Amino acid sequence: MADLAFWRRGRRHERAGFTLYGHAVSAARRPFFYDVLAVPDTLDGRFDLVGLHVALLIRRLRHDREPGPALAQAVFDAMFSDMDINLRELGVGDMSVGKKVRAMWEAFHGRARTYETALDAGDAGSLAAALARNVWRGGTAPRAAMLATIAIATDAALTRQALARFAAGEVAFPPPETLAGSDA
Repeated sequence: MADLAFWRRGRRHERAGFTLYGHAVSAARRPFFYDVLAVPDTLDGRFDLVGLHVALLIRRLRHDREPGPALAQAVFDAMFSDMDINLRELGVGDMSVGKKVRAMWEAFHGRARTYETALDAGDAGSLAAALARNVWRGGTAPRAAMLATIAIATDAALTRQALARFAAGEVAFPPPETLAGSDA
C-alpha cells in the first residue's frame, strides 16, 4: 500500500509539471534567441535553450519547501517524456529511443550542474563559457555573454515568484529582449 501512496503523491504534480515545462519551452522558442543572439535554430540549439530554461526552473523549485522538489521532479519528468515522444515522431526506432533519451538526460544533467555552479558563484564569465560550449557547440558565440546575462536575470526573476504560482502551473519567464542589456 505504501508504494501506491508514493505513486499517487508523485503523480499529484504531474499536470503542473507539464504546464510549467510547456511555459519553459515557449520561453525558449522566443524568436529573439534565434534572430538576435544567433542561437542555431536546430534540434541541438532548441534542446539547449529548452534545457537552460528547464534547468533554471528546476533550480528555483528544488530550493524551496514542498511541493517545490516534487514540482521540480514533475518538470523533469515532463521534459523527458516530451523528448521521448519527439524522438519517436522524428522516426527514431523504438530500440534506440531509450539510448538517445539517456544521452539527452546525461547532457541535461551535466549542463544544469555547470550552470548552477556558475550561478551560485555569481560567475557570469563561467556561465557564458558554458553556454558557448553547449548552445553554440563550441563554435562562434559572440552573444554568449548576453545569453548569460539573460539567464542570470531569469534566475533572479524566478526566485521572486511565489511557490503557489508554480504549484498552479504558472510561471513568468521575462522576455529576453528586456533582459539583454544595451548590446541587443
